[in-house]
Amino acid sequence: MNMKSKILAVLLILSILGNIYLISLNQPEQRTAYLESGLNSTPAGLQGFAALQAPAVMQRIEYIQDYPFERRQVVEEGNMINISAEIRPGKGRVLVETRPLMGTVFQDAANTAVYAARKKTGIQLLDSDVIFSIDSRNEIPSVDGPSAGALMTLLVISALEHKDLKNDVTLTGTIDQSGHVGAVGGIVEKAKAAKQSGKTLFLLPGENSMLVQYIEKTRKLAGVTITRKVPETIDTRQYIEANVGINVEYVNNIDDVLNYAMESDIPGG
Repeated sequence: MNMKSKILAVLLILSILGNIYLISLNQPEQRTAYLESGLNSTPAGLQGFAALQAPAVMQRIEYIQDYPFERRQVVEEGNMINISAEIRPGKGRVLVETRPLMGTVFQDAANTAVYAARKKTGIQLLDSDVIFSIDSRNEIPSVDGPSAGALMTLLVISALEHKDLKNDVTLTGTIDQSGHVGAVGGIVEKAKAAKQSGKTLFLLPGENSMLVQYIEKTRKLAGVTITRKVPETIDTRQYIEANVGINVEYVNNIDDVLNYAMESDIPGG
């Protein structure tokens, strides 16, 4: 090897060593910048799982023979569905699967639930996927997806923080990005389903504190008995506890939900 070749070889070795040194200097700086950004996720992604039964309302059409005519009426029945949230390493996606395939899309509620959970916990999910599974033993042709928003938020927080949920509690209510729990329909039917499934506490949005029931009232006019249904506003909690037999508490935000539904860290608490 001549002198020129030796000089080139030495320069090449020095260049490689210099690059290795620069890389070793940059790695701690990049890691520090990542930690200082306030993101609690890691390149490996987060993992967690939580599940809870949720009350839903099934709507079906009944055909009633009123000879010579046939009329239709919508019948609402309460039913419990199983909802779970799994967090696994991924690409920051929010995915929803339903079994069987349900008529109402849960995707919007799922996206909002994840956003509210991230805001509450301060945990980002850039390197993780959240997968919601909605499973029902009975075919449900129509389910109000947004009414499970608060419960889905609770599941994500539970999975992120690895905290257990109380199995005897369930809830209904929408959720917005600020964590506010909003009103829903089918309250009485959902309360009945929760009671039948063995739940002892039913959490309701504060906005659903008043319930409109139609009371039959009769009167006689010229010897003819006239019956009509009159709307009457009553306290929802009092009505459900007296007529369904399940305890009710009102919640206005996700903090209220966590207070009632999440197991305490304090022994005996």
